Amino acid sequence: MSPEKFVYHSIAPDASGFIDYGLAGHSTWNTLYNRQSQHIQHRACDEFIQGLELIGFNGDEIPQHSFVTKSLSRFNGWGVEQVAALIPASEFFQLLSQKKFPAASFIRRQEDLDYIMEPDIFHEFFGHCPLLTLKPYAEFMHAFGRIALEAKPKDRVQLFRLFWFTIEFGLIETKQGLRAYGGGILSSFGETSYALESQVPKRISFDPIEALRTPFRIDILQPIYFVIKSFDELFHLIDLDLMKLLEEARALGDHAPLFEPKKKMT
Repeated sequence: MSPEKFVYHSIAPDASGFIDYGLAGHSTWNTLYNRQSQHIQHRACDEFIQGLELIGFNGDEIPQHSFVTKSLSRFNGWGVEQVAALIPASEFFQLLSQKKFPAASFIRRQEDLDYIMEPDIFHEFFGHCPLLTLKPYAEFMHAFGRIALEAKPKDRVQLFRLFWFTIEFGLIETKQGLRAYGGGILSSFGETSYALESQVPKRISFDPIEALRTPFRIDILQPIYFVIKSFDELFHLIDLDLMKLLEEARALGDHAPLFEPKKKMT
């Protein structure tokens, strides 16, 4: 499959809200869940592992959105919202501001087991929902949604870098050593080990202005990861004037990309 083409579509629920993923879909979930739940041991932070248990995920079948919402609501008032495979930024941030994490109702095919460009239900449920049981993470996600929703469209693009380098691809220092908490890392078999063990990428202490100055690509293993000291550091970001930080970052200018330009399709 060409990574530049979006080929997946959400599955519509029936009148009762039930989504039928079929035997093939559940089989893929089983493969992904069992493989990744083992692979993240000693690589994911403890809070993520605990979140998986608190929600009640298992490898038997793809959980319904209603189950995940009911499970999450017991903690920080979050739920999930079924959406199309890709949604506009305004809709994405609107949902976050309402404590609803957007999750498409499709799962990758077996031939795309290791990577697809579209965020599928495994990425959204397995990668992001466990830490919504943790208050500092959940509160940052909620506040970021509100701030980004109020920002001008051109500012959202650069502001999203904070989300990318924390919620999607963040690392954290723990007593046991460096661990991953970003959903983009922990839902990816290859990136989980690469982010923590490869000598190729840079790993630097998190600084919001530096993150705002750092470009990224979505279709490669990340060349740089930002490391927080604790989830309180993430939580306290909402006390800062993010729009002022954005202005400072813009005045300083972007860092040179640590990746090759994306080839244009012919």
